[in-house]
Amino acid sequence: MTKEEKIKNFDANGIGQLNDGMFGLPFTIEECETVLIPVPWEVTVSYGGGTVEGPQAILNASYQVDLYDPVVKDAWKKGIGMDEISAEVKEKSIALRQSAEKYINALAQGADENDAALKKVSAQIKQECLWLNNWVKTRVLYFLNKNKYVGLIGGDHSTPLGMMEALATKFDNFCVLQIDAHADLRDAYEGFEFSHASIMFNALKIKQVEKLVQVGIRDYCEEELDLINNSNGRIKTFFDRDIKYAQYNGDSWNRICDRIIKELPQNIYLSFDIDGLDPKLCPHTGTPVAGGFEAEQVLFLIEKIVKSGRKIIAFDINEVTPGPEGDEWDANVASRLLYRIANMAKMSMSN
Repeated sequence: MTKEEKIKNFDANGIGQLNDGMFGLPFTIEECETVLIPVPWEVTVSYGGGTVEGPQAILNASYQVDLYDPVVKDAWKKGIGMDEISAEVKEKSIALRQSAEKYINALAQGADENDAALKKVSAQIKQECLWLNNWVKTRVLYFLNKNKYVGLIGGDHSTPLGMMEALATKFDNFCVLQIDAHADLRDAYEGFEFSHASIMFNALKIKQVEKLVQVGIRDYCEEELDLINNSNGRIKTFFDRDIKYAQYNGDSWNRICDRIIKELPQNIYLSFDIDGLDPKLCPHTGTPVAGGFEAEQVLFLIEKIVKSGRKIIAFDINEVTPGPEGDEWDANVASRLLYRIANMAKMSMSN
C-alpha cells in the first residue's frame, strides 16, 4: 500500500493502534518526513536515574496523543516515526552507569579523582561517551542524507552532542536555543568531560555554533555565571527569576518571547531539557528544580519563532524519566510536547 493509500484509509480520529508506528501512525520510517532518533543513555547522570527508559516510555505514551494540531494543518499526514531503539546503546549505558555511580560516590566521600583506579574508570567512560557521540552523529547523518527532518529523544542531556556535530557538517552556522532548568556549562562535571551537565560547554567548542540562547535557567554555579558574563555575547541567558520578576511587574510572556527571538539568528537548533518545565509536569526527571514553564508557554515561544521566519534545523527532547511502577505522566507530557514541537519545527523548514 502506498503512503497516499494509507492516508486515505487512516482514521485520524480513531484509537491509536499499537501495531502501527509512533503516535499510531501507519507509515514506515521511509515514508515519514520526520525521523526521531532514540538514545537510551544515562551514564553520567548525577542525581536521579531512569532516562535510559525515556525513549521507550515516550513511544508507549505517544499512542494516546490526539493527532489534531491547532497550528499545523493535517500535520500527521507528513509522518513522524521513531528509529529503532538500539539495544547496544542501552546495554552499554546500563553497564557503564554502574561504574559511574561507584566513581561519583567515591568522589562524594572525599576520594581523589587522580587516584589511579578512579582515573581508569573516568578514561573508560570518556572513551565510551566518544563512541556514543560518533554513533549519534552517524545515525543523524544517515537520515539527513535521506532528506529526513531529524529530532533526537534522550536519554540524558549529554546525548545530542553528536547531533550538533552532524549539523555542523551541513550548516555553516547555527544557534543553540536551550530550554532548561540548568545552565549545563560545567567543564567536565564530576570528572566526566561528556557529562549531561557539560553539554552546552561542549557545544560551544563547535565553531559552527555561533551563539547559545538559554531560557528558563534557574540552577547554576558561579563559574557558569562567569562564563556567561565573559562570553562577549556568545551566550545570552534568560534566567527563570528574571522572567518571572518581569511578569510580576506587569510584563507579558509575549513581549518576553519577542526579546528572546531578537537574540536568535536564522538557523536554530532547539535543545529542550524537560526539566525546563514546572516539576509538576515532569516530577520524575533526574534533577527537578522548582520554577519553570507551563507546557503552553514553551509551545507559544516556538510558534512565535516559526512565525518569525526563522528555521529550527533540528531539535532534541531529553531527561524524560518514567515514574515507578510504570507511571507514564512524564512521558505523557513529553509525547504531547514532542508531537507539537516536531510539527512546528518541520513547518519552519518549509516556510
